[in-house]
Amino acid sequence: MINYTAALTRLVRDIVARVDALSFIDPDEVLVFGRFGRTGACGAFATCHTLGLPTSEPGYFFWRDRETGCVTRRSPWFVTKTPRVVLGGRDIRYLLSFALPRFCDQPFGGTRKELLYPGAPSWVARLDSVVHELYHIDPEQHGLRRMTSHDGAALEGHHSPEFFERVAEFTTCYLESRPPEEIVEFLKYDFDGLVARYGGVAARTFRNYPSYPQRYHEPLDSQPAVAGVRVVPLDARRQPEIYTDADLCLREFHARGSRRVMSPVVIAA
Repeated sequence: MINYTAALTRLVRDIVARVDALSFIDPDEVLVFGRFGRTGACGAFATCHTLGLPTSEPGYFFWRDRETGCVTRRSPWFVTKTPRVVLGGRDIRYLLSFALPRFCDQPFGGTRKELLYPGAPSWVARLDSVVHELYHIDPEQHGLRRMTSHDGAALEGHHSPEFFERVAEFTTCYLESRPPEEIVEFLKYDFDGLVARYGGVAARTFRNYPSYPQRYHEPLDSQPAVAGVRVVPLDARRQPEIYTDADLCLREFHARGSRRVMSPVVIAA
């Protein structure tokens, strides 16, 4: 099988070494992992997650009566925290997740990407997605890059045309640097092609799959008293505070899901 996340990790290292605009990224602070995403289904091909958000200010959830508007129940006061991911004794700052097999089977013909890369082979769409997620990393190391329109106004929930154009610029720059064939060769196969070429597709995941490190709520030790309002406990926290090397594993992905790789197999990067 091919270890797809290992191949992506090697690609990320090569991209940040060849594209000056992304050279501020320390690849040792970026962890690539896989998530299941069905081909043809709606959803992202890949996502950039930050682990650099600070602990939030205290707050609580509350519920009101629809007719009276009075608060009828609330949660305990809590703060929202980000878990740590520590690999080899070093903190990870960013996670890049790739939806398999959807990432491998993303369309190219008739899409925006085909317009940005006229005459390019279809596998460049996958390379564009990798560069796209790297471009989300904030050069000021404050989390994710602030999304803005052409006039500097903040954008929420979507990308500006300038964002896509910059990604295409960096992707083209990388291709023009003539990266080694062994670095990009795996991108040239869709999912079925990878299975035919390597016998299967494996990816790094977290042991609590399909979960992964995400922000969680932690109740305050000292709770303000509020008379006359029922307090509803928060859901039990399911996220570890710290993830380490022991929390990683390999899973083999296929068209309808994935399974843990338990027995020894030959894994090619």
